[in-house]
Amino acid sequence: MQLDKQVSFYKTLGDSTRLKMIYILSSGRLHVGAIADKLGLTPPTISHHLSKLKDINLVYSRRDKNTMYYYLNEKVMKHHVQVLQNFTQWREEEISMRNDREKEKRKVLNNFFTCEGKLKSIPAQRKKKLFVFEHMIEGLKPGVKYEEKEMNDYIKKYHDDFATIRREFIINQYMYREAGIYELNPKELWAKIE
Repeated sequence: MQLDKQVSFYKTLGDSTRLKMIYILSSGRLHVGAIADKLGLTPPTISHHLSKLKDINLVYSRRDKNTMYYYLNEKVMKHHVQVLQNFTQWREEEISMRNDREKEKRKVLNNFFTCEGKLKSIPAQRKKKLFVFEHMIEGLKPGVKYEEKEMNDYIKKYHDDFATIRREFIINQYMYREAGIYELNPKELWAKIE
C-alpha cells in the first residue's frame, strides 16, 4: 500500500545520522569510508545506516573497480517531497470546499428560515433539504433517547409538519427509531450532501 511506503520512508528518516548522510550524499557519490570520516563514525555503523536507506530506495550503490560508491536517489527524494506537497494542497482544497459548503449552507438557511428560527417551507431540492435538516438536528444531543412526543414538540419549534420532518430524519439516517424511541445516529451515517 502506498501509505505503508510513506510511513516506512519517514520512519527511516527519523534518525539524525541518516539525515546527515542524505545531506552529504546530495553533493555526490561517496564510499563508506569517506562518509564515516565526514561523520566521525565507524564504517560498520555507516554500512548499517546505508542498508536502511537502501531498503526505502533512497540510496543506491555502484561498484567502481574495488570500491562501492553510494548515491542519493534524487528521483525517490523528489517523489516523497511531492507527496508532502500534495498533502498540503489536498488539505487546502478540503478547507476551501468546506468554506464553500458553509457559505452555501448559510445562504440556504437564510432563505428557508425566518428571523425567529421558524422553517418557512421544506425545500424540494435534496441538497437544500439536507442543509435544513442538519441545522434542525443540531439542537438534539447524542446518546439521548427521545420519545415520539418529545420529538414532535422539538420539531414544532421549527415547523408544524412534525410527522414529515420526523420521517425525513429517519429516512436520511440522522436518527434511529425503535419502539417509538428516537436517538441520533453518528454523523458518519447521515445522508451525504453532495
